[in-house]
Amino acid sequence: MLIRDMEYIKNLYKKPLLDLIYKSASVHRKHHQSDEMQMCTLLSIKTGGCSEDCGYCSQSIHNSAKLEKEILLKTDDVLEKARKAKDSGSTRFCMGAAWPKVLDGKAFDRVCDMVKGVSDMGLEACVTLGMITQKQAIRLKEAGLTSYNHNLDTSEDFYDKVVTTRTYQDRLDTLKNIANAEISVCCGGILGLGESEEDRISLLHTLANLDPQPESVPINTLVPVEGTPFENQERIDIFEWIRCIAVARILMPKTMVRLSAGRLEISKEAQALAFMAGANSIFTGDTLLTTANPSENEDTALLETLGIKPRPPYKSDEQVSKKTQTV
Repeated sequence: MLIRDMEYIKNLYKKPLLDLIYKSASVHRKHHQSDEMQMCTLLSIKTGGCSEDCGYCSQSIHNSAKLEKEILLKTDDVLEKARKAKDSGSTRFCMGAAWPKVLDGKAFDRVCDMVKGVSDMGLEACVTLGMITQKQAIRLKEAGLTSYNHNLDTSEDFYDKVVTTRTYQDRLDTLKNIANAEISVCCGGILGLGESEEDRISLLHTLANLDPQPESVPINTLVPVEGTPFENQERIDIFEWIRCIAVARILMPKTMVRLSAGRLEISKEAQALAFMAGANSIFTGDTLLTTANPSENEDTALLETLGIKPRPPYKSDEQVSKKTQTV
């Protein structure tokens, strides 16, 4: 059921934090196994040189961040990294290319080959390639794509403070093309861009009202990068981060809520609280596209301490435990 009442979300967001976490933890345990974590690996398959002017991104040609640009990787090299990710426990392999939009041609052909290779390994395959047409999305689906990531970043009202080279509607149209191709939608945002509480509530409202709701929602926190317009932006308060995770879990009970960029700067205790609030997916590996991430050993140690095990790939809703557990 879609949540169209903004007032409901506002009231939910403003609940006392511990009451909110109690509620979100209860919802989480009703729809998911609390001792499982979806392990994902993200690889940049084409780095830098993007014509979009996203103010947070080191890969934009409009920013002066120090970044070594790379052309599109070879298929065999990507598949080798996918095999290593699988051996390390990842069940979803995500590939990102710094493109404003997908263009038909040899590069897209190669990406389709990568998707097929990853899928043939038994891994869930995900890509993030910028804007995409429905015809292109269908081709990726036929190659074996599980999910397509295309984040909204922030609220519609705040969006032009972050990006001006494409519109919020462009993003929504891409999400529609993905859904119409029957590919799972991975869509989230970035917290700490200087947005207001109302902007965060609006983003959550938009995500919860996507039809269908996203299969996964990445919750990123801004990693300020030198040479970008947001290099001096203050980090978001950790309790606001937890609050957004809890509200996302309540509004989208079946969604995988993924802790994404910025996790390196967040304590293991805060991450554990986020898991309790309903986060059940993380990116593993030392790097997320171009930003640092906790090491594989750190994540393994944390999950073992908490008694959390990897979630199997391609786990269907019917396999998810519906048993409500006590909190």
